[in-house]
Order: sequence, then structure tokens, then C-alpha cells
Amino acid sequence: MTIINNEMLWRQFGAAIDMLDDAIKDCPKELWETQLWDDQPDQWVAKGFSKFWYLCYHTLFWLDLYLTGAEEGFSPPAPFDLVEMEPNETLPRTYSREELLGYVVTCRQNCQAVISAMSQEQANRLCQFSWGEVPFAELQLYNLRHVMEHGAQLRMFLGQQANKSATWVSEVR
Repeated sequence: MTIINNEMLWRQFGAAIDMLDDAIKDCPKELWETQLWDDQPDQWVAKGFSKFWYLCYHTLFWLDLYLTGAEEGFSPPAPFDLVEMEPNETLPRTYSREELLGYVVTCRQNCQAVISAMSQEQANRLCQFSWGEVPFAELQLYNLRHVMEHGAQLRMFLGQQANKSATWVSEVR
């Protein structure tokens, strides 16, 4: 029995991507390199992970990677760096708003294509990561939650620091 079809999943996934896109567009220049929270002594990611621009990149990077279903063989498009794969990494150079907005477009197109074409067989394909093994369809729900989590953090930060409220996106634009 199918509970959610591909179109439903895309409409909600696309809405989450649209809200991330809005956050990137709404960030004032003076907050672009501001950290949303302090680094932790035991964090597994690079120092400065919570800088606004990097949290946007982190979200897009993993969105793109999870759409492939595997870390092996994944490489983000130029000019972006492969990140968060090794201990003691440092942040890449600061990516511009325009670069990240371009990556949003790429990820949105990839996401729509992957979700629209997902067959039952592909949905059930097991995907292995260091944190566990999940069917591809469940990985996409995880992926959606990840985009929504960081999009919400970014929006809350913009509300607190720049008095910029979010516009709710009920389904993909």
C-alpha cells in the first residue's frame, strides 16, 4: 500500500528547499560569516561549522550527497569542496551567496529528478552510511528532515539577529 507518492514527497521536499533558498537570500551581508552557536570542544566537524554561509553549504552538500544514496564516488560540483569526510578538517574558503544560490538550483533540479523517477525497487535499495543502513526512500525522508532542521535554524537566527521573519512555503513553488 502506497502512503506517499513521488509527487507528494517532491512538493514537500521542494518547499523545504525553497525555504532554505529564502534564508540564503535574506541573510544580510554583515551576518554571512557569523556563527549561529559556539564551537564545542568535541564537535566532529570543523571549527566555525555554524557560520551562516557554511551551515547553508553543509545543508546543500548533504542534500546533494544523500540524493545519490552513497558517499563513495560523490563529489560536489565546482567550485565546491568535498567536506566532512575526514577528522580535523578546516572549513573551505567562504562561498558567496551567489555560489550557494546556484547550488540551490542544482540541488532542487537533482532532487526533483530523483524523487520523480524513484521506483519501488529504488525506494527499497539499501544505502550504507557510517551512521547506519536505511532504504533509499527513508534516506530521502532523513534528507528532507536535515534540510528542514538547518533551514529552521537559519531562519530563527535571521529573526533574532536581523528581525527577518520567514514566509511559510506550504508546497514547492
